[in-house]
Amino acid sequence: MSIEIKVPVLPESVADATIATWHVKPGEQVTRDQNLVDIETDKVVLEVVAPEDGSISELLFQEGDTVLGEQVIANFVAGVVSGQEVTKAEASAPSATATTEAASDESNDALSPSVRRVIAEHNLDASKIKGSGVGGRVTKDDVDAFLKSAPAKAAAPAAPVAPLEGRSEKRVPMSRLRKTIAKRLLEAKNSTAMLTTFNEVNMKPIMDIRKQYQDIFEKRHGIRLGFMSFYIKAVTEALKRFPEVNASIDGDDIVYHNYFDISIAVSTPRGLVTPVLRDTDTMNLAEIEKAVRELAIKGRDGKLSVADMTGGNFTVTNGGVFGSLMSTPILNLPQSAILGMHAIKDRPMAVNGQVEILPMMYLALSYDHRIVDGRESVGFLVAIKDFLEDPTRLLLDL
Repeated sequence: MSIEIKVPVLPESVADATIATWHVKPGEQVTRDQNLVDIETDKVVLEVVAPEDGSISELLFQEGDTVLGEQVIANFVAGVVSGQEVTKAEASAPSATATTEAASDESNDALSPSVRRVIAEHNLDASKIKGSGVGGRVTKDDVDAFLKSAPAKAAAPAAPVAPLEGRSEKRVPMSRLRKTIAKRLLEAKNSTAMLTTFNEVNMKPIMDIRKQYQDIFEKRHGIRLGFMSFYIKAVTEALKRFPEVNASIDGDDIVYHNYFDISIAVSTPRGLVTPVLRDTDTMNLAEIEKAVRELAIKGRDGKLSVADMTGGNFTVTNGGVFGSLMSTPILNLPQSAILGMHAIKDRPMAVNGQVEILPMMYLALSYDHRIVDGRESVGFLVAIKDFLEDPTRLLLDL
């Protein structure tokens, strides 16, 4: 029984997709629900699985081809396939190859060693050189005349023929996701009045809380108490106090969002993505930790859906997990601000006239100056600093 393998239905915001990777070859036996192909959109990677036990009889699109929603991309045969179609397709290949090799050998035999050496040195195509020798053979004079008549063409390909010893290059096309990331980042840089303001925060109070309640928290909620839940909670409370930071520009209008959806920057094998935590004002620390962990796992495994990636009013990115001490994060359009956290480092700080060694972290807030003024941006960042340095304020709504 023949079955058509189709592209899944694409969301309204996604016009087309790209065949990323075929995991099976025509004629290769597969089992039901085995992944056949990865289809990459601007936002997520979709998997198409085998409908039954069987094999693909024909690929209609190759890796890198652009496809549309519900388009047929392959034919599938249920059950054990004899492979005659594949064998028949492959049968003609050796004869063609043999013919080409024979023609190549015959051509090489017709050339003298000196002529072959000159052709190889200049990376020339012997079939394009008109021979004046006996039986139409190409002579050294013919090669010299060909070089003089087209010096630019002959010289151009010579550069990559002799690379430096021990060096190599690998050229691969950008993935659809990487091209989208590049386009959006360049758009953010060129279409906004982006500015970054900095501050630093003493992380000792939160570290003390984690040390004191870590075991109880994990036993009660089944997940470890991390830093991200405190960051999200502090950001949410600061957004309530500074609505401009939670707004966005749409044409000549400013759109104020009365809800709190926060994007979390997640590094995946295919690139940086920003899945969304929704209604963070209604979540407690444990719920935030569980949601962040779930999104991180889905991002790592390539399981993020379009719904996971859609929306978001503000972005939080933590370069500190990679060791970054300070950075200037770039806006995630159409959002008006993004907060960057960094590595926590012990530094000498002046406290009440005394020098103390404290675990300090730099905060960086990049914002669109068209909508957020300096007063709001600095006030927002100071609010986050106050919440993190005195977490009790989060409980008392101070």
